[in-house]
Amino acid sequence: MNIDAALARRLVAGQFPEWADLPIAPVTPGGWDNLTLRLGPGLLVRLPSAARYAAQVEKEQFWLPRLAPLLPLPIPAPVAMGEPAEDYPWPWSVYEWLEGEPAETSRIADPVRFADNLAGFLEALHAIDTWEGPPPGAHNFDRGGSLAVYDGETRRAIAALGGRIDVAAATAVWEAALAAPWSGPPVWVHGDFAADNLLVRDGDLSAVIDFGCCAVGDPACDLAIAWTFLEGEAREAFRARLPLDPGVWARARGWTLWKALIVMAQLPGANPHDADASHRIIDDVVAEHARVSRQAT
Repeated sequence: MNIDAALARRLVAGQFPEWADLPIAPVTPGGWDNLTLRLGPGLLVRLPSAARYAAQVEKEQFWLPRLAPLLPLPIPAPVAMGEPAEDYPWPWSVYEWLEGEPAETSRIADPVRFADNLAGFLEALHAIDTWEGPPPGAHNFDRGGSLAVYDGETRRAIAALGGRIDVAAATAVWEAALAAPWSGPPVWVHGDFAADNLLVRDGDLSAVIDFGCCAVGDPACDLAIAWTFLEGEAREAFRARLPLDPGVWARARGWTLWKALIVMAQLPGANPHDADASHRIIDDVVAEHARVSRQAT
């Protein structure tokens, strides 16, 4: 859809006239699953970009206020939920504005401390009572669910990349992940714990955003950040803070590999902005799997 500031302005004016006079402007980056626009100095408008993301709106509206008091960092705070209107067919949200910039290496003062804070956030999230939290499913693309959902897609991507990657090594990583199913109790997962969803202020982690893929399930999907963003001592600090068994890390490598493969192979649903880093991520995951396998024997 053609989602822009003009559409957002019409939606806000029609449903929340108290904010009709506030300026609306796109933000950068503006989002992939949802388009984000700033509304005045203290609010933002968040509009799903396709039908498959629309179910996340009500879920976030209900659960984020319940999760927020139990977490060590700010997360998005819903202010209002809009309804379909003005030729826009899905529900949408107004949130409080959170100050900060998306995480980039150049913005982080101490990578090891940053990694430890990331792990601390996940520890707190995973410890929250799951109560009647939503299980993985179509609403969050099975994040926190079984990797087997993506088996066919992953193998197609591996085959499509023959000659560009080590097919046998990538297949070994994937099959090791499938062979280590989750058997523990479900925990809360963010579902898209990626650099674009981490905010930084004054060199430190300041907030975690975009809980559209949250659910209760297997924590392995939240660990991909270890390879997609962290490296060296920071990666080791992240791992050391989280008391998780080798099977969880095997599945985490599987989640990381799946995403990097589909992006590199340009399969449907992959964000093309991530393509440049995919080959490095695949190499890192393959190398770590080989190292872990040698140590196990």
